[in-house]
Amino acid sequence: MNRRPTTAALAGLCLALTTAPGPAGATPPTPPDAAHVNANTNPLAGPPGAPPGVCPGGTGYGPPLPAGSVAATKIRSGFSFLEGPVWIADGGYLLMSDMAAGTGPNNVQPATIRRFTPPATFDTFIADAGSNGLALSTDAQQIIAATHDQRNVSAYRLSDRTRSTVAADHQGRAFNSPNDVTVRSDGVVYFTDPTFQRGSRPDQMSGRTSVFRVSGGQVSLVDDRLRQPNGIALSPDGSTLYVGAYAENKIYRYVVQPDGSTGARSVFVNYLGGPDGATVDCAGNVYWASGSDGLIHVYSPAGAQLGTIRSGGAGTTNVAFGGPDRQTLYITSGRTNDSGLYSVRLNVPGYPY
Repeated sequence: MNRRPTTAALAGLCLALTTAPGPAGATPPTPPDAAHVNANTNPLAGPPGAPPGVCPGGTGYGPPLPAGSVAATKIRSGFSFLEGPVWIADGGYLLMSDMAAGTGPNNVQPATIRRFTPPATFDTFIADAGSNGLALSTDAQQIIAATHDQRNVSAYRLSDRTRSTVAADHQGRAFNSPNDVTVRSDGVVYFTDPTFQRGSRPDQMSGRTSVFRVSGGQVSLVDDRLRQPNGIALSPDGSTLYVGAYAENKIYRYVVQPDGSTGARSVFVNYLGGPDGATVDCAGNVYWASGSDGLIHVYSPAGAQLGTIRSGGAGTTNVAFGGPDRQTLYITSGRTNDSGLYSVRLNVPGYPY
């Protein structure tokens, strides 16, 4: 279940993605960064799954929830504002961003990446990380972070915490404040860019809040019509991209092509109060945090609601599967300055972010 693709087996498509022509209006290609070292040698018959090695093949799944409404258990609270959990299987721990109140002349929120090692150990993993949403690179050696401190997307190497840049800007213009991120199995990165952590820094996006894609070091626009896009996730086969539009109370889905580009957009869920972070399980069910009611809403791949998970009251921000079998759902939730980490056991394994 925690198998990883070999570098040799993944080198070819990375080159193809790096040298292939990009869409009109994209920034010129640059050498691939460390987040894109893994790809697939053979031409793809269909979109690759995301992320690699998470879901065992050939497994049938039943209902994901033990009941229509279940309650998560608090592990610990008292944090500033937790976000972006991601499970690191090789180390057996969970990472998450903890954002403090804005500070300095531009009112930018500092953030620390904290580590939770079950059953009850918490420590600081990266101080001054400037991060919000987190994901795992395809080789499982880095976390890909939506970093609002530098208004970019960064990679932090797990072994030594060194930082590199995945996406610096779009056509020379600074992003607003990258918020959440997901990574396909071939290294293609998708991220949202609302204004929530921009502070008083100048708007270089002409009032637009957008979704972007990074492929082979090249940044491309997915959609700039969404109002405050927030959580983002991929279906198990990588063929569907889900994005929550926070200011619209809607979740959209996009068809994803084998090369990572996106096609038609449609409404996946027509109303969800304040859709924040999200994840998916191996059956393709979608778990979306609602900031308005503090619930995790669970939907089938067709968009039918399957149930809810309660935790921490209002202010639920994000979710990630973890544990040795990835059947523990971790939830970040709670009021500012009393934000907490919660967990609940579910019936279907899922993705680490």
